[in-house]
Amino acid sequence: RFREGRHYRRIVPAQPTSAAPGAVEVIEAFWYGCGHCFAIDPAVDSWSRNGKPEYVQFMRLPAMWNETTRMHARLYYTAEELGKLDEVHSQIFREIHVNNNPLNTMDAMIAFFQRHGVSEQEFRKASSSFGVETKLQRADLLNRRYRIESVPVFLVNGKYRTGLGEAGGESELFALLGELAAH
Repeated sequence: RFREGRHYRRIVPAQPTSAAPGAVEVIEAFWYGCGHCFAIDPAVDSWSRNGKPEYVQFMRLPAMWNETTRMHARLYYTAEELGKLDEVHSQIFREIHVNNNPLNTMDAMIAFFQRHGVSEQEFRKASSSFGVETKLQRADLLNRRYRIESVPVFLVNGKYRTGLGEAGGESELFALLGELAAH
């Protein structure tokens, strides 16, 4: 049903993954400021929670190609560090795309998190923590390895790359991810 070169591309050379033995890693490279990422996020979230095969380990990879994407990557990993990612991930998208607040300054990010019960001091400590800095360095490395230049992009087990357009739409994308994960 899906053909290499049309619906997906092989990643050459294949990249190492962080999946557990016997698991298949599926990564969504995204950016909070991307309208397409915002539009597909509810479907990706639903697929990652209820639709993906059990052996698939899903993770998100923030894009890191300029100052704004790097700031949003820090926002993502800070939310994770604070244990708030599940609560605020979709809220961050809404804040940017519905409330027209680009969250592109430290003050804007602090104010957003204060509305979610995090003090300025807690936010500043988490956002500059060793854990967040380490994840940002790893994200930067993965962005370079996978040559992330646009989003959303889906990477399967370090071997395949696809997106909404290549797959032919939302439902086809998730069918394709399942098929590639089974390889």
